[in-house]
Amino acid sequence: MTELWPAPTVSSPVTHTQVVPGSKSVTNRAFILAALADAPSTITGALRSRDTDLMRAALQRMGVGFTDVDADTVEVRPGALSGADVDCGLAGTIMRFLPSVAAFAHGEVTFNGDAQARTRPMGTILDALRDLGVDLSGDALPFTVRGTGSATGGEVEIDASGSSQFVSGLLLAGAHFDNGLTVRHTGSFLPSMPHIEMTVEMLREAGVHVDTGDNEWHVEPQPIAGRAWRVEPDLSNATPFLAAAAVTGGTVRVPEWPETTTQPGDAIRDILEQMGCAVTFESDGDSRTLKVRGPEHGTLRGLSIDMGDIGELTPTVAAMATQASTPTELTGIAHLRGHETDRLKALTEEINGLGGRCEELADGLRIEPAPLHGGTWRSYADHRMATAGAIIGLTTPGVEVDDIGTTAKTLPGFADMWTTMVEH
Repeated sequence: MTELWPAPTVSSPVTHTQVVPGSKSVTNRAFILAALADAPSTITGALRSRDTDLMRAALQRMGVGFTDVDADTVEVRPGALSGADVDCGLAGTIMRFLPSVAAFAHGEVTFNGDAQARTRPMGTILDALRDLGVDLSGDALPFTVRGTGSATGGEVEIDASGSSQFVSGLLLAGAHFDNGLTVRHTGSFLPSMPHIEMTVEMLREAGVHVDTGDNEWHVEPQPIAGRAWRVEPDLSNATPFLAAAAVTGGTVRVPEWPETTTQPGDAIRDILEQMGCAVTFESDGDSRTLKVRGPEHGTLRGLSIDMGDIGELTPTVAAMATQASTPTELTGIAHLRGHETDRLKALTEEINGLGGRCEELADGLRIEPAPLHGGTWRSYADHRMATAGAIIGLTTPGVEVDDIGTTAKTLPGFADMWTTMVEH
C-alpha cells in the first residue's frame, strides 16, 4: 500500500470556483486524428496528464512530430509511421485506440502497460483488426501489431458490450483502411454511447464523412484534415468538485462550461438536480460558468438512475449517495467491472469498509443511508476511486485515501486543488 493521504474534512459549506483542465477524452482523440491527418494541426487546451502524456509519447515514438507552441498550444505534424514500443500505462484510450493506428506503421508496434492493464478486456478490438487484415499477435497486453503501412479494412462485427472504446478505436483510423470500414455492434447493450458520439463528431470536424445507423457506423477511405482543435474542460474531472457542493450544502462554480458537448460528464447537471441541488449558469460575454448550490446538509436525496451511458460518473455519484438521506440505485453499469479496476466491487468494499451499506447488483449498486466512520479508502490505482474517497472524506472525519497520486492519470495536482478548495 502506498502512502495514505488524510482527506480534508470541512465543518461548514464549501464555497469555491474551480478551473478544470482540458478533457482527456477529447485530447487523446485529437492527438490521434492529428497524427493521421494530411496536414499539421494545432491543439489548444490539451490536457497534460499521465494518460495524455503517454499517448503523446507513443505517437512521437511512432514518428509523429509534436512542438509546444506556447504553454497552451501544441502543433502536431503527421509523418510516416514506424515501429515502436508503446507504454499504455492504465489508459484504455491508448490500448484500444492506438492498435488501429499501428496497422499503418511500417514495422512492429509492441504494446504493454501497468500490471492491472494486462487484465483489461482487449480481445474484441484485436480480433476485429485481424478480421480487417491486420497482422498481430496476442489477445491482451502485451501484444504486437506488425504494421505494413496499409490494411484492407471492410466490414466487421463486434460485441462492444464491454467498452464503447472498441468502436471508437476502430472508427478513428477507419478512413485509412483501403476499403474503408463498417463496424456493426452485435451485442444487446452498448455502454457509454456519448463517447462514440464524441468520436463521430470529431471525425466530422476533421472533414471525415461518417454514416451512422442502428448500432452501425461506416467510413469510406478518405483523407483526415489537419485543423485547429480547442479542447473543452474535462467535465468528468469537474464532478468531484461539484459533488463537494452537494455533500456540504455549499456552492461551487466551474468556469468555461460548454453550451453543447458530447462529453458524458455534462450529465452531472441533471443528476445533481435530482439529488436536490440548484444548478444554474452565470454568463460573462461568451463564457458560461456552471454554478451548483447543494441542499442543506443532511437533506441530499438519493436517486434511481440507469448510468449505462455515463458509467465514468459512477464513483462520484456513489460517493454522494453515501451522504444522501434516501436510498440510491445505480444500474446499467456491469461494464465497470472491466475498467481500471472492478469499480462495482471496489466501491462496495470501500463504502462498506467505512460503515456504509452498499450492495453490489448484477449490473450496478444499491446504496442505503448509513452513518460512516473514518478508515482507509483504497484506490486500486484508479483515479476515480481516489476522488470518490476525497468526496466522502469531506463529511467523514478520519478518511485516509490510499494512493491519491493516481489522480495524475487524468488530473495532475488534484490533491492540491482539493486542499485549496477546502481551505478557501
